[in-house]
Amino acid sequence: MPGFELFGDLERKELNDVLDNGVLMRYGFDGMRKGHWKAKELENELSDFFKTNHVQLVSSGTAAVTVALASAGVGAGDEVIMPTFTFVASFEAIMMLGAIPVLVDIDDTLTLDPKAVETAITPKTKAVMVVQMCGSMGDMNALQAICTKHNVLLIEDACQAIGGNYNGKPLGSIGDLGCFSFDFVKTITCGEGGAVITNNKSYYINADHYSDHGHDHIGNDRGAEAHPFLGYNFRISELHAAVGLAQVRRLPEFIAIQKKNYTILREALARVPGVTFRKVPKGGEESYAFLNFFLPDLDRARKVSEAFKNNGIDVCWNYFDNNWHYIRKWDHLKNQKSLFPISSEVKAGLEKLQNTTFEQSDHYIGRNISCLIKMSWTEAEVKLRASKMVDAIKSSI
Repeated sequence: MPGFELFGDLERKELNDVLDNGVLMRYGFDGMRKGHWKAKELENELSDFFKTNHVQLVSSGTAAVTVALASAGVGAGDEVIMPTFTFVASFEAIMMLGAIPVLVDIDDTLTLDPKAVETAITPKTKAVMVVQMCGSMGDMNALQAICTKHNVLLIEDACQAIGGNYNGKPLGSIGDLGCFSFDFVKTITCGEGGAVITNNKSYYINADHYSDHGHDHIGNDRGAEAHPFLGYNFRISELHAAVGLAQVRRLPEFIAIQKKNYTILREALARVPGVTFRKVPKGGEESYAFLNFFLPDLDRARKVSEAFKNNGIDVCWNYFDNNWHYIRKWDHLKNQKSLFPISSEVKAGLEKLQNTTFEQSDHYIGRNISCLIKMSWTEAEVKLRASKMVDAIKSSI
């Protein structure tokens, strides 16, 4: 991770196909295309990879979450349970629909704690959104059981976990809807892009229409298409889809490289006293996009993080003080700083964040260090990195 590290002839070929026919938009202009439909091809490739019936490409991972929720009828006043550790896009996507983000603790999987989810469910709960952060997953059996019990949606934000699987099912394909990001720093990239996947045909049709101003895409005359309901513009372009098409065909290659580099680092760190690793639920396999490990406490995690920086060990983070990925620094959310008025229901739902503490999440995030796995490293570079990491940890704890 990320896929841009290995750009090559395949990406250039797909891009040149689009430039040669001159149609950069995914819809319409049939006569000019010379048979090229990159977005449609990418959706078919993703459908095969995810073993899922329907895929709708959109403009970003954030758009994917918004479109997925809207497609299943989530909107004004509905509560969506989400984790304290994620990217800010999670609550942005929920609030875009007028729904209320309800933040709950994570556990040692670094994803939703099922016990915290169960406690947070109210009559207003419409969906539980598990975010498969840093390449791995939550306890999907437990989360599915809770959602079934309470008749609420299970949404998978698998934007950081393409290539992971749980009990033989690709991450993203387990819940009612799955969401992916193909931005510039994901395992496969379109530059900007995302996807919604589902086995529910109604949700797919809704996503198809909603992401393109409500167009029903029936017939060959775009201007004559009907609008069964309101929609917005979350379209991907053919140029972005072309890059993704080349990248998804290389995904097994990318995952193999990530796994090799991940394994070298993990085996080295496993021999260091005081180092433990995030829990991967039984039956799960990570995407190997990140290596996540715990240290005994926050103080030592901070010391190790600083030692990594001082020794040139990059792309490793302790998220406790991070502005973008952990609730402690989300002051703009807690203080409801918005360019436009927030609805009274959402305002009321967010007010509790001013005084709510998340000690369990602090316990795990404070001790965690997350290291991105690059695909461009040589084996010698990975082994040298592993040695430097071990030395830095031992000198700090």
